Amino acid sequence: MSSVPAPKSTAPVAHLEDSHLASNGPASRTNGVDPSTLAMGPAVARHPGDTKAADVVKCLKDDGTLDPITDPKLTGAEVTALYRAMLRTRILDDRLVTLQRQGRIGFHIGSLGEEAAILGSAFAMRPQDWMFPCYREFGGALWRGMPLSRYVDNMFGNSNDPAKGRQMPDHYCYRKAKVTSISSPIGTQITQAVGFAWGARIKKDDLVTLVYFGEGATSSNEFHNGMNFAGVFKTPTVFFCRNNGWAISVPTERQTASRTFAEKAIAYGMPGVRVDGNDLFAVVKVTRDAIDRAARGEGPTLIEAMTYRLSGHSTSDDPKAYRPDGTLEPWRAQDPLARLRKHLKAFHGLTDQQDKDLEAEVDAELRAAIVAAEKTDAPSLDSMFDDVFADLPWHLREQKEELVKGPRAKGHGH
Repeated sequence: MSSVPAPKSTAPVAHLEDSHLASNGPASRTNGVDPSTLAMGPAVARHPGDTKAADVVKCLKDDGTLDPITDPKLTGAEVTALYRAMLRTRILDDRLVTLQRQGRIGFHIGSLGEEAAILGSAFAMRPQDWMFPCYREFGGALWRGMPLSRYVDNMFGNSNDPAKGRQMPDHYCYRKAKVTSISSPIGTQITQAVGFAWGARIKKDDLVTLVYFGEGATSSNEFHNGMNFAGVFKTPTVFFCRNNGWAISVPTERQTASRTFAEKAIAYGMPGVRVDGNDLFAVVKVTRDAIDRAARGEGPTLIEAMTYRLSGHSTSDDPKAYRPDGTLEPWRAQDPLARLRKHLKAFHGLTDQQDKDLEAEVDAELRAAIVAAEKTDAPSLDSMFDDVFADLPWHLREQKEELVKGPRAKGHGH
């Protein structure tokens, strides 16, 4: 059998001497940044100095200016709207954690520190494109047009919730905004996004699918299946990996022996790009480029958005069990909301009073949505029989009648 030469990869790959796998520990993997200025201790999953690497796309500088080479050329109104959306996501996160601690909702999985990665990529999508979220992307779904009331109804599982309380909180969907439903099993949305894109290509529909997942999902079967199929058939898919440092308690360096997650794209015949996930402008740039490439029929792209999970995995997780609080400070200094606020104040005239007024406006909006959702009745108990069969089979009709007559039905719409 004759040998076939390997195809040249279009993925940006740093030279071997840049590899942090050659280091002795996470704190030394700084890509040329002085470790003494960024010491973080042994329990950090990834160092903020990693985002300074030459192959990481960046735009927003420390002084609030933008790199003209990677500037996506957003208008002042667009930047302000994105800032408001990020602020709303941050405040909503805080409110929902409080509600869960008070026992008013059962669960929340947030995006604290990852707002730029989520909102920047959602902004880059075209109206006809489809979003396949993981679960942290509620801010992106709201940006795409999902009503706030619909999201909050899902968090309470009330009778206005389209899922009628059958799904976990944060398992939303909104077809009108082209946001698909969420499932908890890791990586399932990856193959779904690829299949949807493949179907669109066959039908010659002009759309791209953008699928979100954490770096932990790269260890799932679905990541390999989806990436391999997308690479072979050149589906119009953008794989958006939120590398936030942790897969619950598993740190990045325990997830893969690869130098980066982006370079995994090479094996599947597609480009891979790393971007500073806390830089809103850079995220818009690389996602827009990937969508344009897919729309031209050139196939998929893997994006590794380098961000950091500042909270626990969810309200069911206590990160102090595996991550000392002190390791968060260098990442808090890279807070995407603070970085964007600095840019707005320097170049778009945002004042402290305007910022406070905006926060108060968002807070009032959220409080109203929460009050309305909490006042809404729970789904009726017999609604569990709905939405499966067009004609309910006889045995389920009998079970439904017995349930409604029984003691559990009291307080559940009966």
